[in-house]
Amino acid sequence: MTSVAAMRGVTKRYGNFTALDDVSVEIEENMIHGLLGRNGAGKTTMMQLLTAQNFATAGAIEVFGEEPYENAGVLSRTCFIREALKYPDNYRPHHALRAAAMVYPNWDAAFAESLVEEFAVPRKRAIKKLSRGQLSAVGVIIGLASRAPLTFFDEPYLGLDAVARQTFYDRLLADYAEHPRTVVLSTHLIDEVSDLIEHVVLIDKGRILIDEDAEVLRGRAVTVTGPARAVEAFAAGHTELHREQLGGFLRVTLSGASGGRVEVQPSLGAQGLEFEPVSLQQLVVRTTQQNSGPADADLAVAGASNGKGLS
Repeated sequence: MTSVAAMRGVTKRYGNFTALDDVSVEIEENMIHGLLGRNGAGKTTMMQLLTAQNFATAGAIEVFGEEPYENAGVLSRTCFIREALKYPDNYRPHHALRAAAMVYPNWDAAFAESLVEEFAVPRKRAIKKLSRGQLSAVGVIIGLASRAPLTFFDEPYLGLDAVARQTFYDRLLADYAEHPRTVVLSTHLIDEVSDLIEHVVLIDKGRILIDEDAEVLRGRAVTVTGPARAVEAFAAGHTELHREQLGGFLRVTLSGASGGRVEVQPSLGAQGLEFEPVSLQQLVVRTTQQNSGPADADLAVAGASNGKGLS
C-alpha cells in the first residue's frame, strides 16, 4: 500500500498542554480510515496539522510526499470538512458550492446538484439562516463532490438526522467504490460507520492506541462468560480489557496476547463457557478504558451508551 500522508514523531503543545505526544502514523491510499477517540483526544489537532491549518511543535509531516504548509499543489488535493464550517455572512449554499468548484480540481457539479436535491438544501437561503442539519448537509455535499484524493470528515454529519446520516454513508460508499480515494472519518458514531471503516486509528490523550486493519481488529477480541474458575483459566495469557462478575459467574472481554487473536475451541463449550464477538465500538471503548484512570473509564462507558463518549 502507498501512504498519502504521514506523521513521524509529531508533538503538538499549547502552552503546558500536550495535544499530540510523539505521534507516528501513516494514512494509506484509497482506503476509508476511522479516526476514533474521545473529545479532546487529539483527533482534530491531527487533521489540522495534516491539512496545514496548524504547526507541529516537533516532528515531521508529509502529505503526498511533501510538506503541506503553503503548498498549493498538496492543499488542492486535500479537503477538510468540519462540523461547524464558517462561511461569509452573505453566502448562500450555491455560493459555497461555486467556491468549492474553484478550489477542487476534481469537483463534480452534477453530483453536487444531485446531493443538494437529496438532502433538501435550500440553495438561495442565507447560510446563516440554515438549520444545523442543513448546514451540516452543505459540508457533506462539498466533501463528497470535491472528490479530493485525501478527504477528512471531522464529524460534520452530527447535525444530520438518522435518515440523512444513512444517506451520507450510502453516497460515500457508492462514490468511493466508483472513484477510489482516501477518506478519513472522525466520528463517535462508531456502530453506524463500522461497516465502512477499513482501517482504525484510535487516539487517546494525544497518543495512538490502535493503528490496525479493521478486519484484523474485529477478530482480535472476544467476550467469554461462564463459571469464574473456567473463565479465569481461559483468560490466562490473554490481555484483559474488561470484567464483570456476578456471584460465581464471570464475564471478561479479552484480546490476544501481543496483538494476536483469541483462539476459541469448540470443546470449551463443555466447560460452560460462552463466547461472543466484540463490536468495533466496544473494542474501542474497552481499549480506551484500559488507557484511562477509573474516573475516565466510567465516563467512557457512559458516553458510549448514549453515543457521546467517543468522538
